[in-house]
Amino acid sequence: MESNIPEESTSFVGRRAELRRLDSELARHRLITLTGPGGVGKTRIAMRAAGAALPHYPDGVWWADLAPLHGEQLLLATVSDAVGLSDHTARMPVAALCEWLADKQLLLVLDSCEHLVDACRNLTGDLLTAAPGLTVLVTSRQPLEVGGEWVTEIEPLPVEGDNDALALLAERAATASPGLRLTDPSHTAAAAEICRRLEGIPLALELAGAQLADSTPERVAERLNSRFDTLDGAGWAWTPRHRTLRTAIGWSHELCEPLERLLWARLSVFRGSFDETSARAVCAGGPLSAQGVRTALAGLAAKSVLTREGQRFRMLDTLREYGRMWLAELREEPALSARHAAHFVGFGRLAETGWLGPDQVQWYRRVAEAHIDLCTALDHLLVVDPERALELSAAVGFFWSCCGHLHEARDYLERALVAHRTPCPARTRALWALGVGVLLQGDLETADELGRQCSRAARADDDVEAMLAAGYLVGLTHLMAGRPLAAYSVADQALGPLVNAPFDSPARLRCHLIRVFALTGLGKLAEARTEATALRRGCVELGEYWTRAYTDYQLSLISLFQGRPKDSADHARAMLAGKKGIGDNFGIALGLDLLAAAVAAQGNGEGAALIYGSGQAFWRTVGHPQRGTPELRAVREECEQRARAAIGDHAYADAFRRATEERPEASLARVLAGEL
Repeated sequence: MESNIPEESTSFVGRRAELRRLDSELARHRLITLTGPGGVGKTRIAMRAAGAALPHYPDGVWWADLAPLHGEQLLLATVSDAVGLSDHTARMPVAALCEWLADKQLLLVLDSCEHLVDACRNLTGDLLTAAPGLTVLVTSRQPLEVGGEWVTEIEPLPVEGDNDALALLAERAATASPGLRLTDPSHTAAAAEICRRLEGIPLALELAGAQLADSTPERVAERLNSRFDTLDGAGWAWTPRHRTLRTAIGWSHELCEPLERLLWARLSVFRGSFDETSARAVCAGGPLSAQGVRTALAGLAAKSVLTREGQRFRMLDTLREYGRMWLAELREEPALSARHAAHFVGFGRLAETGWLGPDQVQWYRRVAEAHIDLCTALDHLLVVDPERALELSAAVGFFWSCCGHLHEARDYLERALVAHRTPCPARTRALWALGVGVLLQGDLETADELGRQCSRAARADDDVEAMLAAGYLVGLTHLMAGRPLAAYSVADQALGPLVNAPFDSPARLRCHLIRVFALTGLGKLAEARTEATALRRGCVELGEYWTRAYTDYQLSLISLFQGRPKDSADHARAMLAGKKGIGDNFGIALGLDLLAAAVAAQGNGEGAALIYGSGQAFWRTVGHPQRGTPELRAVREECEQRARAAIGDHAYADAFRRATEERPEASLARVLAGEL
């Protein structure tokens, strides 16, 4: 069984009764909502319950963190990502998601829904209707109020006697101050007072425990008493428990160093995780130097305001809300939002420049990690600076189209092109990126028109790189329409007399790739192999993977046509490794189909059926029936015929079915490990 349940960064304390109850509820209800105030532990309980429930769901347990979302625009994309769907079709995303889940038995966790209650209500209603094997577990500060919803309120930890609140505080105290034992008689009274004052709210106890690194339990209890007494009668419009948490957060805020408090406020502009480089770029300024950001990051992590995820940091949504409130008080919100957007425009430029080179795979990973903040920056720029929005969408659009965010790429590119219509290089690049996106969705007519617009704009600007890019888009459209001769002519014209020039630009590489595809489609296999070998060599020298993987795909196809199935299989596996590195499910699906054909040609019928079934599973993740270059259709048919002849129809059907039912990522891992 597989899942993407987040890893727990700290120990889990108590909640045995809640987990037993939730285990029973998951067996009886299809929609369970855990409610309660912020910081009460809904997410941690959901993580534990989901992990325990994993054996009961053949298709896994999948976690969608909704806390970073600002508005409902990315809700469907976030849930689709969580369940492994990277839809490449032009369908409505909700229809694609419903179809993807229709035959699955899985548990979907929607974490932190309170700011998207209406949208989550509609989505869960649609999904539960379409997918009878689906169970949804929700965490929210309020119920969704959907028919059939079972609501379970999560209470704080008990604070009387030998209790879980004290156990949690003691564990966190020992982490913050090794050697400190709250069970020592000298500390028990103060520890009990801390638990009572904080009413057993786990997040408040976490913050209090972190303070024990620099203070005694008695002093912490004294400060808490003073803090709460000061706020009595303050007239805050929160429920008592929410007020307790806000007070505890405010107390922790006061105990931060001044520059830590400033950084806390400024970091609230990040919606997702962030690294130190981004924190410095966005938050340094005034009294907070770049070195000061590093020091304050360490201080906030030590105080449990930030959590570490490898080299990245994340802030809980409750703490982010508090920081955002102080950012508004400081009147820095507009300036920080602008700096955040400007940073990610620069990030996009670096990503675009870094595409051609040894850091290409790392840039795909970094773009994926920054996805929610890139969207946040684009939303801001579309309002205040459409030209920069156009530039950023153009920079990341190709990355998104290749690694599972095709709908967002098309949406942001279309909105940016409407918002800024003045001709400029960024507009030409955006037209090109949009053309690639719509082509991957199968909209050849729109892609053809966008390719023509790119060509006209590139010629008007006398921009050589843009003309090469347009040539790639127009040539690829011809290939997808089954016109290899036209594709070759367009790519050859775009490359011009410098056809043998160094592979010195992304667009030049891609045009050479179109020539290789076209030569194969025209049956000129020797010429195609020569060009593909040279292109692959150039990619290796550059440390480039995207083009190299598709070149391996062509070398595999050529080897298969030339009767060299072992070479074909080797190239197909190399392609799969490259596509896995950048998260390109479309490319993986193509590669698996080709590997199946190569394995079938070697007489391994069962292996071919298993790999072919794995390819089908990946085709489903992109929402398409099998697609690709037209000549691959005949290859697939011959693969199936050979495999069936080798092992019989019944054995073939059984192996194929087993592979299609396996989690795609698991089957790919087996293929790359040589087990299939």
